[in-house]
Amino acid sequence: MIKRTAFGATAVVSAGLLLAACGAAPDEASTPSEGGDASAPAASDFLPCIVSDFGGFDDKSFNQLSLEGVEQAADELGVDFKQVESNAETDYAPNLNALVAQGCSAIASVGFALAPATVEAANANPDIDFILIDDAADTDFDGTKDAETVKPLLYDTAQAAFLAGYLSAGYSEAGKVGTFGGQEFPTVTIFMDGFKQGVDYYNETKGTDVSVIGWDGETGSFTGGFSAGPEAKTVAQNIIDQGVDVLLPVGGPIYQSALQAIKEDGGDIALIGADADLFESDPTTADYVLTSILKNMHLSTYEAVMASANGEFDAEAYIGTLENEGVGIADLHNFADKVDPALLEEVNALQEQIISGDLEVDSYLS
Repeated sequence: MIKRTAFGATAVVSAGLLLAACGAAPDEASTPSEGGDASAPAASDFLPCIVSDFGGFDDKSFNQLSLEGVEQAADELGVDFKQVESNAETDYAPNLNALVAQGCSAIASVGFALAPATVEAANANPDIDFILIDDAADTDFDGTKDAETVKPLLYDTAQAAFLAGYLSAGYSEAGKVGTFGGQEFPTVTIFMDGFKQGVDYYNETKGTDVSVIGWDGETGSFTGGFSAGPEAKTVAQNIIDQGVDVLLPVGGPIYQSALQAIKEDGGDIALIGADADLFESDPTTADYVLTSILKNMHLSTYEAVMASANGEFDAEAYIGTLENEGVGIADLHNFADKVDPALLEEVNALQEQIISGDLEVDSYLS
């Protein structure tokens, strides 16, 4: 595991917190930057590939992060890579089959929606290494993986969301924070679960009564999809109208609709990003993002592709945690001087307690 301590890769906060008809055909050759790491293994015949869900690679979220991991691996190996975007769910199987036909050595599928098509393609092509991002490849839900050559990349984001929830509760002056998701799937609600647990822990510790609008631990507010648009903005506005001053949207581009609603409301509501550090991936959010709950998919995707290239591919599931830096919480950036340093110290201490096992955060992965 490559250890990284830069703010965008490992969950560190400054000023005290150490803390988806077939889509477009794959590019003939998406070429990495010139050169490449001279120390990288010779892999001129290795071809890494990636297929997005219908959110596309410019979602400034998990599709983009996963692509960055493949790009980094290809660059270090000195090889080309192929990428293909899906425009609808009906694209998944055709796009995967197109990549197989073009001789891909390893194929990364981004998102749980691609699980059935990825499992089918993997079972039909056992000589290819498949990397399934954000799903366990258990399409019949019997508790076992359905294709031996698929490596699931999973992320216990509840751990990082707990920290963001605690931070949000301490930052809130209204005593109300909100969250909503795209669709009610475990990979979405795991953020919301952790966030609520963090708020609840703050209340238990401080004797306060900060409430979470949009998620009660069992059900909550969802847009019905993962696209920015009127539906997402309406859900965000409904939560804002209940008086929250911190808002966590979970579901790729839906944060854009939340940001629009925040701006129209006057801009006094802090936004919590999901997956990527929104401050860096989308500069238009810079004055609104308190922090982001990081799912470091670029790092784990990179490592899985490199292992495949080196003949060391292991199809066992990877689970990203605070300890292995697979998840984290981003720098406070423009909010660094708006948050009590004592609160940051408390969040830092909670992170260490979660890593040591002294504090347990519940999730479907724990």
